[in-house]
Amino acid sequence: MGIPTVADRIAQEVARRYLEPILEPVFHADSYGYRPGKSAIDAVRTARERCWRYDWVLDLDVKAYFDSLDWELLLKAVRKHTDCRWVLLYVERWLKAPEQMEDGSIVPRTAGTPQGGVISPLLANLFMHYSFDMWMARTYPHVPFERYADDAICHCRSVEEARELWRALADRFAACKLVLHPEKTKIVYCKDANRRGDFPVIAFDFLGFQFRARKTMWGKGEKRIFAHSFQPAASPKSLKRIGRTVRRWALHHRSDKSLTALAAMYNPCIRGWLNYYSHFFPTQLRPTLIRIDAYVIRWARRKFKRMRHRTKGARDWFARFRRANPPPFVHWVLFPGNGPTSGAV
Repeated sequence: MGIPTVADRIAQEVARRYLEPILEPVFHADSYGYRPGKSAIDAVRTARERCWRYDWVLDLDVKAYFDSLDWELLLKAVRKHTDCRWVLLYVERWLKAPEQMEDGSIVPRTAGTPQGGVISPLLANLFMHYSFDMWMARTYPHVPFERYADDAICHCRSVEEARELWRALADRFAACKLVLHPEKTKIVYCKDANRRGDFPVIAFDFLGFQFRARKTMWGKGEKRIFAHSFQPAASPKSLKRIGRTVRRWALHHRSDKSLTALAAMYNPCIRGWLNYYSHFFPTQLRPTLIRIDAYVIRWARRKFKRMRHRTKGARDWFARFRRANPPPFVHWVLFPGNGPTSGAV
């Protein structure tokens, strides 16, 4: 992560606004990262539908992508789309600018584009457009993929096809001076109720969601059928990260605040999690988000003396409050109920 100076951030925004209308029509339809009108949810939704049609996935991860971009190859790609002298001049200067550390020392750089730069996402997309997207379209047009920055998954008909693609991509990235991560890159079998056989890897993470076989209900009433379908939901890593954030809030120590004030403080973050992860299997969020309710009960016991030594009384208060008031916390709308009744945080 590198943060440009204020003057450079302003200048990079000017260059980005110049380049984006030129590059946007050129980019591949299955490139979703940092593009207007496209989102990570679009990529996940498309990946879900293709996992139903293709049995195998090659899950790609480029090692230290933003730190490894070759400057000459990237500048060659920029020159292909513009001959504007000031854009070319400044892009080259931004790429090759040294890094100033916290202690004030200056460290030279030899490759990459800082992730904190305003123009870095656009440049990173352009590099992957030629090193991956267009190469796939030419060499493996029958293999669909979804790419978000350097994170990509390819859908294959067989494990042999996936292995062949892995070998070919390793050579292609090496020619572009990139390296596939040896541990994070893997072949996945999209096993579900209709797919038999065993394979060591039957799940993968993509953009904060874990794809794996999940119990799904089809139909209604007496015609309901339960089966395992290959579906995305919030990944264990994402849920763990949310749980750590909730714990850092230390909400139960904010007895100087009202419950309404607490909700106003934390609802933007909770709403962001809901807006992103509730698109697929929202119930996966429930065990993590109701931990907030346990903190609210502990907050009530600290704030109100009459509840200080009455755990059950605090829980009864919480249940009554939740029923009698418009829900101040936004996750109560998605997960209605009486909240937690036992356990500790």
